[in-house]
Amino acid sequence: MHIDKLEKNWAGISLGIAGLFVTVILGSAFFHGIHAPSNVETIDSAKLHLSAEFAEDKLGVERNPNGSVTVRMVAGRYGFYPKELTLPAETEITFRWVSLDVIHGVHMPMTNMSTMIVPGYVAQVITAFHHAGDYPVLCNEYCGMGHAHMWSNIKVVSKAQWEALNKQGGANHG
Repeated sequence: MHIDKLEKNWAGISLGIAGLFVTVILGSAFFHGIHAPSNVETIDSAKLHLSAEFAEDKLGVERNPNGSVTVRMVAGRYGFYPKELTLPAETEITFRWVSLDVIHGVHMPMTNMSTMIVPGYVAQVITAFHHAGDYPVLCNEYCGMGHAHMWSNIKVVSKAQWEALNKQGGANHG
C-alpha cells in the first residue's frame, strides 16, 4: 500500500500535536500536584448512622495531632450535613464524604475541590483554603427533585480566629 509523502507528513504533524497536548496536560498535572481522587474505601450506606466514623455525633470538624483538620460530611437527599462549618485558612484539610442514598457530586466554587460521592464508598479530597471567606458547597450531580436546594456553607477564618473559636467550643462541629 502506497501512502503519499504529503499524507505521511500531515499524519506526523497530527500525531506530534496530539503528543504535545498529552505531554502538556500530564506535565501540568504533575507540576501543580493535580491528581484524580483515588481513595478506594467502602462503607455500608444503609448503616452510616451506626458507623464509628460517620455517626451523627461524629460529623463535622476534627483537629488532628499534626495540625491538619479532617472534615466528615454526609450527602443525602437533599442536603450536605452538617450544613454550616467553620474551618481555618492555610491548613491542610481532608474532606471525607459519604452518601446516604444516590450519587451526589460536590463542588466548591473558587477552590480546586470537586468530586463524586458514590453510595457505598468514601470520597476523600485533601485541600487547603488560602483565603478567608464564605465558600458554598453545591451538589453538581442531579440527585432528584430537590437537587437545586442541596447546599452547605463553609466559613473560612484565619488560624488565629479559628483557635479562638476552638477555645470557646464553637468550631468543632457544624
